[in-house]
Amino acid sequence: MNYLKPIFLTILFPFLLTGSKVTVVTFEQLQAYAANKHTDTLYIINFWATWCDPCVKELPAFQQESQKYANKKVKFIFVSMNATREVGKVQNFVDAHNLGPVILLLNGGNPNDWIDKIDSSWSGTIPATVMYKSGKKVYFREGEFTSESLDKVIQSKK
Repeated sequence: MNYLKPIFLTILFPFLLTGSKVTVVTFEQLQAYAANKHTDTLYIINFWATWCDPCVKELPAFQQESQKYANKKVKFIFVSMNATREVGKVQNFVDAHNLGPVILLLNGGNPNDWIDKIDSSWSGTIPATVMYKSGKKVYFREGEFTSESLDKVIQSKK
């Protein structure tokens, strides 16, 4: 797992500092980011897509909670499941909805090859949310959140 730290530092860490630029990542890069064992920060990864109505409906709740926890050890990562050729469309959506700060577009290949690595109970439906702390998965949920239900889970995991 020591090889993951350079990947995190060189590929993903800069995007934590640059705002809401959509960055295309592989599943391995996303996994390395989530597996960061060197922090007690709660990482909340939300899988969504611009074409998914329930995803778009819940995004304001995630944005609200992201702002609420901006100065806490809670980080939100929005992972778009749009096709990589739609990076411009995703960027336009992100800009129009002021979504961020970390927006990734997953270039993961066949989802059947990696969905079980996120959670064996995940059917592949989005929205889906997974939370990691100290490199370990502490929560998974398929389906929509409200601000209140998301905040309740965050409070129990941070």
